[in-house]
Amino acid sequence: MLKRTEFLMHRLFRLAALCCSLWVVAASAQTPLAPAPYKLRVVGGLAGVSQFTRWEEPFWSRELLRLSGGRFSADIVPFDRAGVPGVEMLSLLQLGVVPFGTTLMSALSAQYPQYTAPDLAGLNPDIASLRQSLSVFRPYLEKALRDQHGVEMLAVYTYPAQVLFCKKPLASLADLAGRRIRVSSVGQADFIGALGAVPVNTAFGELVSNLQSGNVECAITGTMSGNSLGLPAMTNYVYAMPLTWGLAVFGANRAAWEALPPELRALLRKELPKLEASIWEEAARDTAEGFACNSGASDCKVGQKGRMVVVPVSAQDERRRQEVFKTTVLPRWLKRCGGRCDDIWNQTIGLARHIATPGKP
Repeated sequence: MLKRTEFLMHRLFRLAALCCSLWVVAASAQTPLAPAPYKLRVVGGLAGVSQFTRWEEPFWSRELLRLSGGRFSADIVPFDRAGVPGVEMLSLLQLGVVPFGTTLMSALSAQYPQYTAPDLAGLNPDIASLRQSLSVFRPYLEKALRDQHGVEMLAVYTYPAQVLFCKKPLASLADLAGRRIRVSSVGQADFIGALGAVPVNTAFGELVSNLQSGNVECAITGTMSGNSLGLPAMTNYVYAMPLTWGLAVFGANRAAWEALPPELRALLRKELPKLEASIWEEAARDTAEGFACNSGASDCKVGQKGRMVVVPVSAQDERRRQEVFKTTVLPRWLKRCGGRCDDIWNQTIGLARHIATPGKP
């Protein structure tokens, strides 16, 4: 553990020196705040998507200053432009190298699979299901992050529905067999592999080049993200089934959080739930807007109109989704997670959604 800590500290100090400071830049708690505002440095979510550009960045760079009457401010940088490895974000928060940061939950699949339960592939066919899954899991997640990692969970964001974009005709899940499909998480890979397709784990920034080169025939990404990337010009079919969504935890190193002025902590406790609610509302809107724009429907308002075929979800495919989740995705998650996750699941999401782990009544 000591060697890993030293490695991470060394890596991040170098990145910080080359890119930007990730430390809280602020006066001492005993020093008067005036005249300069108390400034935070925040690492946000993915650059170039609406969660960051419309909500995270404006909140920290402008709204915090306004809401606090000029007493508190912040700078924010997206993690993928700050040189911060997404898979290491939770560890960096725990170490305090990143005092305030956004962690993509799918990036925790290898090291902390237990935290990825609310957004397993095939679990949530709509945003209402996702809300329910997170709601019942949230108390466990908040306590585990605080007790085991020293991280204060302040908000949970979601991206729009992550769906399939394909070049060739697609009428049902059965048509995916044999196709190479871009995935972004191990859970998506489990789901796609169970359909007889070939999952190809690809970073968001490499999605377009992989489609253009023919390395993949289909790609899983957000409905509106796909539109922004220009996928209607590269693919012809978009499947209406959400495979995952994309949860992200915004948290703080607990020592850094407790060192903040009490009035700043109170303000963030009040305002961050509002920011979370706005991001969730936009995720629902962007899911619908993405389908509208990709197909060229008249109710497309903010995206580029394409001419894609939106493939509806049949009753047969809905049954197939449930089957794949229960027989492949959930068992493989449990295997990665270990015995402790059997109880975690059955006492939270499994209980609420009436999906017991294999072997349980």
